[in-house]
Amino acid sequence: MKYKALTRYLAIVSVLALIGCNKPATSDDSTASSDGNSASKEGTSRQRNSESDPGYIPAPRPIVIEAGTPIVVTADQSISSKTSRDGDSFDASVAEPVMVGDKVAIPRGAKAIGTVTESKSAGRFKGSASLAVTLSSVTVNGKEYTVRTSEVMESGKGRGKRTAIGTGGGAAVGALIGALAGGGKGAAIGAGAGGGAGLAGSALTGNRDYTIEAESKLTFELREHLEIKRR
Repeated sequence: MKYKALTRYLAIVSVLALIGCNKPATSDDSTASSDGNSASKEGTSRQRNSESDPGYIPAPRPIVIEAGTPIVVTADQSISSKTSRDGDSFDASVAEPVMVGDKVAIPRGAKAIGTVTESKSAGRFKGSASLAVTLSSVTVNGKEYTVRTSEVMESGKGRGKRTAIGTGGGAAVGALIGALAGGGKGAAIGAGAGGGAGLAGSALTGNRDYTIEAESKLTFELREHLEIKRR
């Protein structure tokens, strides 16, 4: 009887020992399996993000607008050398779509912001007046892009000719106005080369200020390329 009881006891202990040994092994196997699945998922994710993956879809490349491209905007408010100050901003809207090939990079009606770079009132500067503006930013698809462009400028000194400047470097693109005639009245001499400044209020003589009226069209040139992200 004692022998049988001892035999049963040893059998029970052996079973318990086997169960105890198998539990960690099962856990390790499960962990290893889990780690393997994670590694597999990570590998699949990396593969899908790789250009070598047939199912990979790259983000659309941005549209690049080259330097020298003109941007025509309409002033949404008037700007005057009498009331504006250097650094003042003004609202504008893109008047003509900017195209790159057959793609619309900047649509017509896009919001634009301009900046007054120089404003000298005739009254404050002893008869000399000047007004210069530049384009600061455009907004496309809800994203605002900072731009660097040429200036649109009008300047004169006392009584004499006044030139509307539409591109940087002194290239006359507006109307040459205000030459003195025998009777002392300003006479329109004719259009300058490239006509595109669209400045209003420039047909003034004497100690008068310059004004860009609302709805005037202003043409700027990009000084450096601009990348527009596509949706």
